[in-house]
Amino acid sequence: MRQVMLLDCTLRDGAYIVDAEFGTPAIKGIIRRLQEANLEIIECGWLKDAPHKEGKTFYHVPDDIKPYLIEKNTGKSGSALLVAMIDWDRYDLSNLPPCDHQTIGAIRVVFPKAHFREGIALGRTIHGKGYQVFFQAANTMSYSDEELEALAGAVNASDARALSVVDTFGAMDYEDMGRIVGILDRNLRPEIMLGFHSHNNRQMSFAMSQIFVQKLYGKRRVIVDASLCGMGRGAGNTTTELMASFLNKKYHTGYDMNMILDTIDTYMESFQSRYTWGYSTPYFIAGTYCAHVNNIAYLRDNHRTSALEMHSIISSLSESQRAQYDYDLLEQKYLEYRSQAVDDHAVYDALRAKWRDRRILLLSPGTSLKKQREAIRAYIEKEKPVCIGINAVSVEYEYDYLFFSNQMRYAYAKDVYPEVLQSKAKLLLSNIKNCAEAGEYIVNFNMLIKRGWPHFDNATILCLRLLSKLHVREVVLAGFDGFSDSHKDNYVDEELPRINPGMSMDELNAEILEMFRDFRQSVQGQMDITFITESKFAE
Repeated sequence: MRQVMLLDCTLRDGAYIVDAEFGTPAIKGIIRRLQEANLEIIECGWLKDAPHKEGKTFYHVPDDIKPYLIEKNTGKSGSALLVAMIDWDRYDLSNLPPCDHQTIGAIRVVFPKAHFREGIALGRTIHGKGYQVFFQAANTMSYSDEELEALAGAVNASDARALSVVDTFGAMDYEDMGRIVGILDRNLRPEIMLGFHSHNNRQMSFAMSQIFVQKLYGKRRVIVDASLCGMGRGAGNTTTELMASFLNKKYHTGYDMNMILDTIDTYMESFQSRYTWGYSTPYFIAGTYCAHVNNIAYLRDNHRTSALEMHSIISSLSESQRAQYDYDLLEQKYLEYRSQAVDDHAVYDALRAKWRDRRILLLSPGTSLKKQREAIRAYIEKEKPVCIGINAVSVEYEYDYLFFSNQMRYAYAKDVYPEVLQSKAKLLLSNIKNCAEAGEYIVNFNMLIKRGWPHFDNATILCLRLLSKLHVREVVLAGFDGFSDSHKDNYVDEELPRINPGMSMDELNAEILEMFRDFRQSVQGQMDITFITESKFAE
């Protein structure tokens, strides 16, 4: 029997990316082709306390997997062991029938440190039903030396086939690996296999997997988790194709690379075109601070935080808070970061005096600023409004003021248009800075936002709320176009940093329209708003 084995977890870890909806052809094809590629272990998905839906890799009982097995155990050099995973507290074992060896032959149990004894106790029940049991110690880095010894002792007292080290946050380095693997190897019974499941937050997943094998090869049988194209939650995992190639070269494992690459061509390219996973700067931050990826996802999806903002917010959490995900706490920390309080009474007084009875033209950065440039310029020449640029600079226009509500856009303008920025008066929200320099007016961010929408900090809406507090009576909008799926069609400056990555543009337009309607209703009879360029929000 091989000293090192490869476990493909595409259908299980990749379920986070596609909500387990791989589709029947892909599930069948991936399992069959990985068997034919001679992989030793294939993880087919999760066991859950809910009825199975066709085409998903969430199963209620092992028999749900049968329709996806075209022919079990077709590997050219032996049988592939099919496994499924359960969360230690999220599956009722009374639903699990005795193992009939027709579908899955092993179950992996994942548990947090605080509940490893309960997780191992579940393993005994599972083994009693005839299944092999593999344990996954989530966030193994958080275990002290003494706790690792206790974990090994508890596993020894069970009927476990394997125990896997899990680098939950992709934070592990060489020294961490040496400490953890050394203690477990010394304390585990020799027949228990050691496994390694990594995440790629710091671009170290493949390297750490190699180190893991090298440390234990010839001393103990090992298992390395990997997934096709690294598909998995957040930063993803070690890639099956890289690991298979490495093991073939160094340990003569005989994986069929042609079959693995054919599986990628046939099934994975479609997922890659529709979904995103893998290394990114936000996930690097998660790895650096051992932070749960749900914290990153929340800040990214709900507030479009920049890497700098995310770094500041995550670093403000305690070590235990980072390892969990408390969305109420994250929201509190986000607002604390964004709402650096400033005394803006003098700013309001000054702007009211300057803009009394003036018409205000807001120049948002939509492509209509270029497409309808002559009409906009003619309007400015005739009406002489106060011109305010919104979250961006266009050299086509002369601004009286520049309004910024987003740190990333402000930094971009400073880098690309330093002379324009230096020469114009600037309206900055307190999330950008809280100490004004010459020509700057700083306004409290928290006084302009209105909760109730995921993307409640749209710059044009925020500026409109500022104008309403200044009792401006007449506002004209240009460049407030709405969004399309093509980034280059959304902004007058095609290089302008995106602050809504991955979001459906239809959903974003609907949300902004709802916010705009809400604002118009709130100022009805007090502010006249008109458009001079085409817009999805003009009614």
